[in-house]
Amino acid sequence: MADDSATTGAGGQTRRTLLRGAGALAVSAGFPMPAFADDAPALPTAGTPFQAGLVTDLARALAARAYVAPRTDDLPGALADLNREQYAAIRTAPGSAVWAEAGLGFTLEPLHRGSVFKDRVALALVEDGVVRPLPYDRARFETDTTQIPTLKEDMGYSGFKIRARFDGGDLADFAYFQGASFFRLIAAGQGFGVTARALTLRPADARGEEFPEFRAIWIERPGPGAPLVVHALVDSPSATAALRMSLRPGAASLCDVEGTVFARTAIDHLGLGGMTTSYLFGPYDRRGADDARAAVHSSGGLQIRTGSGEAIWRPVRNPETLQVSSFVDDNPKGFGLMQRARDYRAFQDDVQHWEWRPSLWLEPLAAWGPGSVTLLEIPSDSEFNENILAYWRPKTGLAARGELAFSYRQHWCWQPPEPVPVAVVSGTRSGRGTTEARRLILVDFTGEGLAEVEALRTQLSVSPGAITANRLYRYPERKTVRVAFELDPRGEKACELRLALLRDDTALTETWLYRWTP
Repeated sequence: MADDSATTGAGGQTRRTLLRGAGALAVSAGFPMPAFADDAPALPTAGTPFQAGLVTDLARALAARAYVAPRTDDLPGALADLNREQYAAIRTAPGSAVWAEAGLGFTLEPLHRGSVFKDRVALALVEDGVVRPLPYDRARFETDTTQIPTLKEDMGYSGFKIRARFDGGDLADFAYFQGASFFRLIAAGQGFGVTARALTLRPADARGEEFPEFRAIWIERPGPGAPLVVHALVDSPSATAALRMSLRPGAASLCDVEGTVFARTAIDHLGLGGMTTSYLFGPYDRRGADDARAAVHSSGGLQIRTGSGEAIWRPVRNPETLQVSSFVDDNPKGFGLMQRARDYRAFQDDVQHWEWRPSLWLEPLAAWGPGSVTLLEIPSDSEFNENILAYWRPKTGLAARGELAFSYRQHWCWQPPEPVPVAVVSGTRSGRGTTEARRLILVDFTGEGLAEVEALRTQLSVSPGAITANRLYRYPERKTVRVAFELDPRGEKACELRLALLRDDTALTETWLYRWTP
C-alpha cells in the first residue's frame, strides 16, 4: 500500500484508520451501508478524501473476511413484487438528476430498488476530491401507476443511469449500471443491447454460477471535456474485485477498465471481460420461430482476433441444448459480440429495431497470457433472455488469497475500431439438403476484389461428419463469394465446421467456425 499516514480528511479519517474502522453495518453521514461481516472495513464517510487505490484496498481487506449476503428483507412487498411494466413506470423526476443544473457533459440518475432489482448498492459522488454519499430521496422519482411507499429508513438504490452529451449535443441515454455486476453503454444513435459483466464466476458450471454484485460505487464529478470515471467495489462468496472505469461517449463509445480480483477461496473458473447478448433466431437458425420478423437478435456472432493475428467469425445460435465452445489462444488481440446486420430489412422489426443494437469489441491493454475465449449458447424461448455469453477464461485459476490484475478497453460501436484485414463473413444461411439427413449451408464472404481472384482455394473441414457438393458462386457486383455445401452429420449430435478462402497459402477471408447441432 501507498503511505497514507499524513492524509486526513474533513471526517478525521486517514486511509489506514478507515480500513481498521468499525464494521460497515452502521449508517454514517447519509451513506446507507451494504451488509458486510462485522469485522469488515468501513466504507469512507462523507468528507473523506478519495485517494487512488482506496477501492483496491477495500476489496483486498474485504476478501480476507467472511462473505455476508446483501439484505433484501428491508424492501417492502409493494416494491419487491412489482412486475416488469410496473417497475419501468418508476422514472426520474424532471430536474432531479445529479448535476442537472451544472451544465456538465453528464448527468447521473439513481435507480429505485424493486422488482428483480432488490439488492442495494451504496452510491457516492467524488467532488473536490472528497466523498459525498448519495442518500435515498423519494423526491427523485415519479410514477403514474405505481405507489412508492414512504419509508423511515434509507433504502438506498439499485444502481444508476448516465445521460451524456454526444458530440456536445443534448443529453441522451448513455449507460446503465444495475443488477449483479452488469453494465451497458451505447454509442450515438443506438439502443441498448449487449450487457457487460464486471466479473464472471463459474458460468454453466455443475456447481452453479456465482453472480458477483456491485456493493458500492463512487462516481467522480467530470471536468470539462473529460470522461466520466466510475469506481466499483464488487463482492461475491468466492472473490471481491475493485474496478476503475473511464467512460467516454461518442460515435464509438469507449470504456477503459482497470481492475483487480481478490480470491476468498480457490477459483478454478474465472471469466474476464464477460458480455451477454440475446439471440432468438436468424436466417440460419429459426428453430421453433413462428414469427413474422426476419430475425430477432442483439448480436449475430462472436468475432475474435487471435494472438497470431487470425481473424475468426463464429455465428451464434439458439440451440436445443446448452453449448459451450472454447477457442484456445495466447494473448488475444481482441474479441467481441458483434451486430453486423445494420439494415432494417434484416429484421423487419418496427419496435425493437435490432439493427440499432451496439457491437461490443474488447481489446486487452496488457498481455493476458494463455487461456481461451469461451462462448456459451443457452436455449431460449424469449427475445428478452440474454442467452449468449462470451468471456476470457485464463488458463490458470486463482489460489485462495490470490490476486489478479487486468485491464482492457471496450468499444461500444457500430463497427469495430480497426477493419478486419481480410474479407468478412457477411452471411450464413442453412436449410434442408438433398436428403432429409443432410443440411445445405451457404456462407457469404465479402471484400474488395475477392470475387475477381481466379485461384481461390476453399479450405473446408468438418469433424465428425462429412462434406458433400462443395461449390463457389462469385458475385463481383456485390464483392461477394458464396460457398455452398452440404453437411452430412452421419448420425452425430454435433459437428464442428471450419471454412476459409485462400490464395495459395494466404488467407483472404475470416475463418468461419460453426457448430452444427440438430
